[in-house]
Amino acid sequence: MGKLTSMHVQAAKLPPNKKQIKISDGEGLCLLVNKSGRYWRYNYRYGGKQKTLAIGSYPDLTLKEARNKHHAARLQLDEGMDPGLEKKLAKATRSAVYENSFGALANEWVSKQNWTQGHERTVQSRLDRDILPYLKDRHVSDITAREVLILCQRVESRGAIESAHRIKTICSQVFRYCIACGILHSDPARDLRGALIPTKAKHMAAITDPKEVGALMRAIDDYVGTAVTRAALRLAPLVFVRPGELRHAEWDEIDFDREVWTIPPEKMKGRIKHIVPLSRQALEIIIDLKPKTSGGKYLFPSPRTSARPMSNNGILSALRRMGYSTEEMSGHGFRGMTSTLLHELGWKTELIEAQLAHKDPNGVRAAYNHAHYLPERAEMMQVWADYLDNLKEGGKVIPMRKVVRNE
Repeated sequence: MGKLTSMHVQAAKLPPNKKQIKISDGEGLCLLVNKSGRYWRYNYRYGGKQKTLAIGSYPDLTLKEARNKHHAARLQLDEGMDPGLEKKLAKATRSAVYENSFGALANEWVSKQNWTQGHERTVQSRLDRDILPYLKDRHVSDITAREVLILCQRVESRGAIESAHRIKTICSQVFRYCIACGILHSDPARDLRGALIPTKAKHMAAITDPKEVGALMRAIDDYVGTAVTRAALRLAPLVFVRPGELRHAEWDEIDFDREVWTIPPEKMKGRIKHIVPLSRQALEIIIDLKPKTSGGKYLFPSPRTSARPMSNNGILSALRRMGYSTEEMSGHGFRGMTSTLLHELGWKTELIEAQLAHKDPNGVRAAYNHAHYLPERAEMMQVWADYLDNLKEGGKVIPMRKVVRNE
């Protein structure tokens, strides 16, 4: 039995005239007291040399726990091992396991991506909620296809079929990153093909019949909701952007002299700056909105606080209140409507795709194209705005310029 008691340890203090003191518990274990705190040390001899093993600090490690660690170290010494060296080897092993754990490698993979803030939040949320609680500390080479399947089935069990497929995709992307780093040889998630409940094909509801588009434009003009939501609704068919890009529009991004809206890369799905030429009608909507919201950051602020944009369901909810069902029209539907009708009117695919900011597989060309075709795109968008006005007024459904067919 050692010489110390819990009360002795708790009461141990450094005398005013000392830099440190050691209080022995017997057989090499002692409590080192200095200005920084109280520490457990095991003094021993190995290979003819005097050595010291740091066991831990008090009160994180109690007297009883320190004695247990001391006993384990003495057993190692009795078996011819150096307790200090064994501790270093164990630490190195734990470090190697952590470095190759799913959690560490998933974080490394996320940090190397060039996503929008919104997409990064979504991926991280899925990792934190559905993946890391089960795989965080697992060495990636030990994870099996069965384990990934169980993860996905947990998500399926709450009815989130599409999310289950997303979870599988995220796991697969992390595993493929490990393969690229030389840590893994194969992707266990690859073997789950056909093992999950199939997702139903999702189609973004869009109105594409010109007469129905005219009715939609009239319904938007008659909308009696808030001025901010009404302005967003009126602008949506004129700018070709995604709902998230529209609601995050900022006043500093609008250039009234050049008549363009420049969306920075971090807000774009493809992480490339995007220029939106503003038609006369779009500018009128924005100018009319300016006295209402230009005191804040966003064109379309939340009704609760100007520091945040309107809800991502703002336009969708307005469409529902206008009587359009989920099968008829969605927030993304304005993009589908635009693409379909502009193609039918004969506009070139490359102009339409550039204005829709669809990802170009050629990265160099994509970075260049943020301003490419800008005069033609500006003309197309003005013609499109005039065409919508014509439909809204019940005019004939005809192209508003000479048809330019795809080559």
